[in-house]
Amino acid sequence: MPLYYLTTPIFYVNDVPHIGHAYTAVNADALARWHRLIGDEVFFLTGTDEHGLKVARSAQEHNCTPQEWTDTTSARFSETWKRLNISNDDFIRTTEKRHHLAVKTFLERIRDRGYIYVGEYEGLYCVGCEAYYGEGELEAGSLCPIHKRPAEVLREENYFFKLSAFQEALLDFYTANPQVIRPQSKLNEALGFIRGGLEDFSISRNKKSVSWGVEIPWDRAHVVYVWTDALVNYLTALGYGQEDGRWESWWPAVHHLLGKDILRFHGVYWPAMCMAAGIDPPGHLQVHGWLLVGGEKMAKSRLNQIFPGDLADEFGVDGLRYHLLRDNPLGPDGDFTYEAMTQRYNSDLANNFGNLLSRVATVIEKGCGGVGPAPNPSSNLKGEVESHLGVVIEAWGRNSPSEGLEATWKLIQLANASLEATEPWKMQSGPQLDLVMGDALEILRIVAILASPAMPGACQVLWDAIGLEGSPGSAQIPQDLKWGGYCGGIQVTRRSPLFPRKK
Repeated sequence: MPLYYLTTPIFYVNDVPHIGHAYTAVNADALARWHRLIGDEVFFLTGTDEHGLKVARSAQEHNCTPQEWTDTTSARFSETWKRLNISNDDFIRTTEKRHHLAVKTFLERIRDRGYIYVGEYEGLYCVGCEAYYGEGELEAGSLCPIHKRPAEVLREENYFFKLSAFQEALLDFYTANPQVIRPQSKLNEALGFIRGGLEDFSISRNKKSVSWGVEIPWDRAHVVYVWTDALVNYLTALGYGQEDGRWESWWPAVHHLLGKDILRFHGVYWPAMCMAAGIDPPGHLQVHGWLLVGGEKMAKSRLNQIFPGDLADEFGVDGLRYHLLRDNPLGPDGDFTYEAMTQRYNSDLANNFGNLLSRVATVIEKGCGGVGPAPNPSSNLKGEVESHLGVVIEAWGRNSPSEGLEATWKLIQLANASLEATEPWKMQSGPQLDLVMGDALEILRIVAILASPAMPGACQVLWDAIGLEGSPGSAQIPQDLKWGGYCGGIQVTRRSPLFPRKK
């Protein structure tokens, strides 16, 4: 069974989760669910990043210790992901003992191989990014290009990583493996950064300036720089540094899902650090844009954050999940509006998906005695359905849930068009009605499987309503997509609308 190790970035706990975080988590969850459908053994990791100056300052602002603050805020992420039906296999916190062990093991191996040294650093530092910037990377007034706040001048003795030693190795790696970073534009961006010249960077902070972090194992006067600490989480969850670690078998199957603002860390710093530790660089990075509000990235300082729980209350968990996946392709920036979400909900979910199930269940109750008939083995719809399946599978295979869902909804349109043409609600009970309704039930069955990564809850309701046992998420692709899988002769239940229309 192929292995598939999927990670999200670990989310920073200086504030509560917003829909930008949810966008990443829902996309990762949908991809994890898809890979389970195609028979992969999946390990899906998410979690929270809990060290650094920004967290320490947030805790101070709230009159509590950093640990108390991270305990509270990390729990909000965990609770929100449960609410959104995120199926992660592990939730890592960088304050855990297992993570401290992994970070120390990782850095000691890099040091033993000669890639860490002590030096003095002075530079412009954005606390919001927890990152140093060169003058040319900042906007007028030394403003961070992301947070629009002035960078601070920091000067102290630190431990440094010899990033400059890996410029040619990184270029050689990406030349030999151009598929590692997707989309292509982000590979080009990473290559441009590398070709521009790599400078060594600090991997520690003196405790006099920052004390909240993992201690440097050979010098307790320093803590590990928060980004160095955070990146190692991908190894921690696999047991790196422990005797029973399984990281050697899972690491080649790693797939990092990340936002475009952290490409430099994941596409340049992280693979170089892995090389320095004697580990292969990560094999796949899928980079996505930001989910914007009014054309701007969500941030507490801009007062434009939207909380996922509020939208889930109004549109349902699956309504929110579907909108995030369908209307915001995984790659470019997306722009959230309430109006667009309402329109998509009404058109795709209320008028098509939900209405198809209601129509079919109503006709079967009245014309078939509530018992679902089997599909027609030689139906004209069979070939049309099969022609769309390849499109769906290909789209998900290149990490495009939006296109996969678009192709899936064409099956719903086929079924609705067939019902409009045959008008089964006007037919008498008998073989002809059974053939029409059997075909509709078969399309519903197939759609439930294909849409389950996006809407696991709603697809389970559909699955149960047409009398099937188990779960659509437990199906196997492609074998369970073959026409004729709905056996017929089973009870179909008419239920209240899955997605009541919004005004």
